[in-house]
Amino acid sequence: MATFLYKLGRLAFRRRHFAALIWVALLTLAGVGAASAPVAGSSSFSIPGTEAQKAFDLLESRFPGMSADGATARVVFKAPAGEKMGDKDNKAAVEKAVKVLGTGSEVTSVTDPFKTQAVSKDGTIAYASVRYEVSGMELKDASKDALEAAAEDARHSGLTVEVGGDALQATPETGSSEVIGIAIAAVVLVITFGSLIAAGLPLLTALIGVGIGVSTITALASALDLGSTTSTLAMMIGLAVGIDYALFIVSRYRAELAEGREREEAAGRAVGTAGSAVVFAGLTVVIALVGLSVVNIPMLTKMGVAAAGTVVIAVLIALTLVPALLGYVGRRVQPAGQKSKLLGGGRAAKKADKPNMGTRWASFVVRRPLAVLLLGVIGLGAAAVPAASLQLGLPDDGSQPVSTTQRRAYDLLSDGFGPGFNGPLMVVVDAKASDAPKTAFSTVHDKIEDLKGVVSVSPAAPNKAGDTAMITVIPDSKPSSVTTEDLVHTIRGAGAGIEADTDATVLVTGSTAMNIDFSQKLNDALIPYLALVVGLAFLLLIVVFRSILVPLKAALGFLLSVMAALGAVVAVFQWGWLSGLMGVEETGPIMSMMPIFMVGVVFGLAMDYEVFLVTRMREAFVHGEKPGQAIVTGFKHGARVVTAAAVIMIAVFSGFIGSSESMIKMIGFGLAIAVFFDAFVVRMALVPAVLALLGKRAWWLPRWLDRALPNVDVEGEGLRALDERTDDGDHDRKLVGV
Repeated sequence: MATFLYKLGRLAFRRRHFAALIWVALLTLAGVGAASAPVAGSSSFSIPGTEAQKAFDLLESRFPGMSADGATARVVFKAPAGEKMGDKDNKAAVEKAVKVLGTGSEVTSVTDPFKTQAVSKDGTIAYASVRYEVSGMELKDASKDALEAAAEDARHSGLTVEVGGDALQATPETGSSEVIGIAIAAVVLVITFGSLIAAGLPLLTALIGVGIGVSTITALASALDLGSTTSTLAMMIGLAVGIDYALFIVSRYRAELAEGREREEAAGRAVGTAGSAVVFAGLTVVIALVGLSVVNIPMLTKMGVAAAGTVVIAVLIALTLVPALLGYVGRRVQPAGQKSKLLGGGRAAKKADKPNMGTRWASFVVRRPLAVLLLGVIGLGAAAVPAASLQLGLPDDGSQPVSTTQRRAYDLLSDGFGPGFNGPLMVVVDAKASDAPKTAFSTVHDKIEDLKGVVSVSPAAPNKAGDTAMITVIPDSKPSSVTTEDLVHTIRGAGAGIEADTDATVLVTGSTAMNIDFSQKLNDALIPYLALVVGLAFLLLIVVFRSILVPLKAALGFLLSVMAALGAVVAVFQWGWLSGLMGVEETGPIMSMMPIFMVGVVFGLAMDYEVFLVTRMREAFVHGEKPGQAIVTGFKHGARVVTAAAVIMIAVFSGFIGSSESMIKMIGFGLAIAVFFDAFVVRMALVPAVLALLGKRAWWLPRWLDRALPNVDVEGEGLRALDERTDDGDHDRKLVGV
């Protein structure tokens, strides 16, 4: 592989106009596609194989025209202090608002709170339900404006009015922190390279890659039913790996220049050596992201595949566009150890007698491997302790910032009607096979009404055919609580007995039940997913490192870092530690997809540093150095770059903590802290400690397996052989007087 990538790097350097033109054309094409694509609607949320999804599909077929996926809004009214909603003026204001709301062109129904008894017991809070024929993302601006105008008119009468539901979806905002993250990345690159030009290359190529990836996602969003979170995730990961991969190539290019090679040759060798590490690091990320499809949740699969596509683009850009741009900038990128005129006067840096920080740290770890290993494991173990109390759920309006009308409506409904009112359960009774459907409906109603934890049960609402009915159940606990989850399981358990007695099937659905089933499905898929991803990556790393123990150590180190990161997420978002600093206004259960998502993404990103750092160690070992010295050599050449790459990735991920969307905020924090633990504790401390303890055994591989494995030549042995052939050819030519 090294020889092939070497030739590719030289070709891109030599044919830089052609390489640059291809990427500019792709960026233009993706941009035009995104600009001309239809506006994407809301991404559909389905969980195949779950009871909640079966019930939802049944409603779609048995209650045609009910627009089960249509947008809903709850307009919540609160009377002024000392007044009741039933007072003449207040009642008139509500009835006027209901009348105005019913005139909307996309409105299918509006309820009057005084006719549906949607008034709190103390008479101070009431609500009107509005249902639309299209989803929240598809609602016309005129419909949203009419909803807000009706609420504003009611406020003028002295009422407190807030609007909940998905009709007025809050637009996620990342804030300025995302830009700050990129700015920090730029500063780190300048410090690392000592050159503005060299620092600008990784940023430029990463932005081009993200531009192509996100524009392509936007262009295909409507056709493939992709949500806004998909592009945000692709941007987050694409920026991080794009900068890192280009950083690896440029850093190796400068090292090759420092050894006296010509620029085209240096570019080829940079791509042939560091490029090999980039390819395999990128493969581990792609495996982890595409592997999310084993969960069989379409939304998660699309997010993973889209992000994986952006990673593939980042790898291809690092291998082709980066060497092409190095050809354009010429001598403005200095060899390692030299600074630009702007930053250092163009003079070569004085070579200090003492070794660099990476060398000193590696030498210390090699001398004290057991102490470093124990300290690192104990520290990560302590950070992982909060993960033992992990509670999973999905965010709702209760997790929105208190500045939003959705959150204020949520709080008003909780105050007036109880915490369970924001998460009603919908029980669907399929009595098509029953001889007495009405009796079955009544039996289900009475059974549920007698259950503990139920506040109210609505009368059964049958369809026109009379073979299916809906029953709304209000729990006495909030949607994300364990008590509500237990109630769902209790109703489903009671349904088994009812089916035996009446031949009617009882299914529980609704947003709360959907969330519960979603969390359960993710929990069930975590172990198979972990086995698949870690197993495939383990086999890949055996090929790369030609070792059994090194990949095993990499996988175990990853488990430590991801558990520590989950512990930090629980401490902040569930326990509330430092929540004010992170902008977390409401603590609660951790997003259901967070564990499996972190396992996938963090594993892929962790392998970036493993591959880049350990390949330098193996390169030194293969070329004759002793195991301990090979560790020091690997750190001498790789520690500075890996440190810079980790800081950049942390900065990029941290930029998304400023998002107003709780899911993006949690993902940004989780990935940032995971990279910190993995890069600076696992890869920088535990890896050299374990390798020092293992010695030569670290690179042991059974002979039969060594013969069976393909030789991918990540260490660049093929390039060394090429050097020898070139030197012999030069010597022969000199002998014959050529």
